[in-house]
Amino acid sequence: MSKDLVIIPTYNESDNIKQIIDLISKLDIALDILVVDDNSPDGTSNIVKNLKKDNADKLFLITRE
Repeated sequence: MSKDLVIIPTYNESDNIKQIIDLISKLDIALDILVVDDNSPDGTSNIVKNLKKDNADKLFLITRE
C-alpha cells in the first residue's frame, strides 16, 4: 500500500502546528506527514517531536540548522 506525503514547511508555527497535524491526520486518506522546520526559535520542532511519540510511523521531522 502506498501512501502520499504531505510536506509542511514551518517557521515559528508553534501556535498552529498541532492543529494542522491533527486535521491532516483525521483525513480518511493514508498520508505521511513531513514537517520541515527552518530552525524556528519558538519551539515548533519540539512540539512536532512530542507529537511524533504517538505517530512515529507517519509523522516525520527535518529541522534545518
